[in-house]
Amino acid sequence: MSKAPPLPAFLIANDLLDGDVLFLGHAGWERTHTKAAIAHQTDEAEKLLARAAIDFKANRIVDPYLVHVTIDAEGAPVPVHYREKMRTLGPTTRPDLGKQAEA
Repeated sequence: MSKAPPLPAFLIANDLLDGDVLFLGHAGWERTHTKAAIAHQTDEAEKLLARAAIDFKANRIVDPYLVHVTIDAEGAPVPVHYREKMRTLGPTTRPDLGKQAEA
């Protein structure tokens, strides 16, 4: 069993069909990290992982894992690690596509 990341955290994965980065929200998978459900307690993190396991087994997502975040002044989650910060923006090889193009 892998070590749980520090909390707070959100759950990140990839859509199996289109490869887009997804974030587990309260009502399902979201394409923007600001709508992600935040786990502040270990039991909340375990519930996010359990939900992701269902969608993984159903072949809807791949590579689900928890990401350590901080909460900014507006209340939005901000990943601590550089890799996940980049994943919230979209593909870096084509800045005209993905989330960064929508901004």
